[in-house]
Amino acid sequence: MVDYKNYKVWQKSHALVLEIYKITRTFPADEKFNLISQMNRAALSIPTNIVEGCGRETQKEFLRFLHISSGSAFELEYLILVSTELSFIDKILSDKLMK
Repeated sequence: MVDYKNYKVWQKSHALVLEIYKITRTFPADEKFNLISQMNRAALSIPTNIVEGCGRETQKEFLRFLHISSGSAFELEYLILVSTELSFIDKILSDKLMK
């Protein structure tokens, strides 16, 4: 089993989860079951799938979970874009999150 904490991609995605949770706390309450939930879920899915992949027995399985993680990253990118266009996230913060 591989120690997922050694992967920079996991470290960065974990930090992104914490940042997304912090940001979504400032969203309007009526977004609780929409954007807030969807963004938190997508963000959390990125490092979670890396961790799950590290626990698998083959490289092929690990790569499958990395692909799932990548899909969640693309999903989150779009949700950040929508949130920015709805003025829930300012442009400067949005640019930082996209990097």
